[in-house]
Amino acid sequence: MSISKIRTILYKTAKYLGDFSAIKRAIEKKDITPVVKRIMRRIYGYITGRGMPK
Repeated sequence: MSISKIRTILYKTAKYLGDFSAIKRAIEKKDITPVVKRIMRRIYGYITGRGMPK
């Protein structure tokens, strides 16, 4: 397995761990704001990532 493959797997795992962390914070605070912020950041990252050259 190459370093690139490992990096890809770790990045995807970290992305979902961040999602679960936002959900956990929302449950603890009894407020949906952390989840909304996370969704907005994911959308923003997706949009800006499209504009970057490969």
